[in-house]
Amino acid sequence: MVDPGVATEPGAVLAAVRDRAPVVHCLTASVTENFVADALLAAGARPMMTNTPTEAPAMVAVADALLINLGTLSTDGAAAMEPTVIAARRRGLPWVLDPAAIGIAPVRTPLAHRLLGLAPAVVRGNASEIQALAGAGTGGRGADSTAEAAAVVEDAVRLAGGSTGSGPVVALSGAVDVITTGTRVIRVRAGHRLLTRVTGTGCALGALTAACCAVTDPLTAAVTATLWLGLAGERAADRAPHPGSFRIALLDDLDALTPADLTKGTERCQ
Repeated sequence: MVDPGVATEPGAVLAAVRDRAPVVHCLTASVTENFVADALLAAGARPMMTNTPTEAPAMVAVADALLINLGTLSTDGAAAMEPTVIAARRRGLPWVLDPAAIGIAPVRTPLAHRLLGLAPAVVRGNASEIQALAGAGTGGRGADSTAEAAAVVEDAVRLAGGSTGSGPVVALSGAVDVITTGTRVIRVRAGHRLLTRVTGTGCALGALTAACCAVTDPLTAAVTATLWLGLAGERAADRAPHPGSFRIALLDDLDALTPADLTKGTERCQ
């Protein structure tokens, strides 16, 4: 169970993640598993990736948070997700839903809606994914968004519960990231276009959000993870202007950023 008093601002959250090294159980896209694991390790957290229906619900017992990402969905992975979330909820663990590539897909789209009913702490996705989950669109082109984040803010607010704030925190990725509780909207202006040219950065953001959820409340977690990855992306791009070298530099800068860097970066979050 998360103690909301552990960390209340991004710099303190980064420090708490590195101090506690939370285990994040990731049921995520097979094409990005390695990068997600590396990103968690670079940030100071620890990954665990077991995605079979016979083992995943049991293994979540040793985790501090859970990521459910619908990316490259296998039959085993799909079967494991709901029972693993139920097991995590029984233990009071926070969990993050990344409804990757939903829209017209006949399996993952209804699965995403069922998972939404299991009370994720945070839903993180691009504009097309959030729009589709809110019932206002048919999704993008695979994992790529065909909608702009600025045009989907109202859908994100509604998905978060609107004026009641009764839904999950919704983290909407875009040129300017938008994070909302329904009653509050925060825009995070950090990042670089190269983040969209490396496979797995969105998945890594979901995993980093889950790691932050293990040490703070969902809103602070989503803001911190978004700022952390965005600032790391900016720094990485300064010395690695092409996708291959950027991928490695991004991992280095997830590690190199300090609590003071994130505290200063909160001026980007309004």
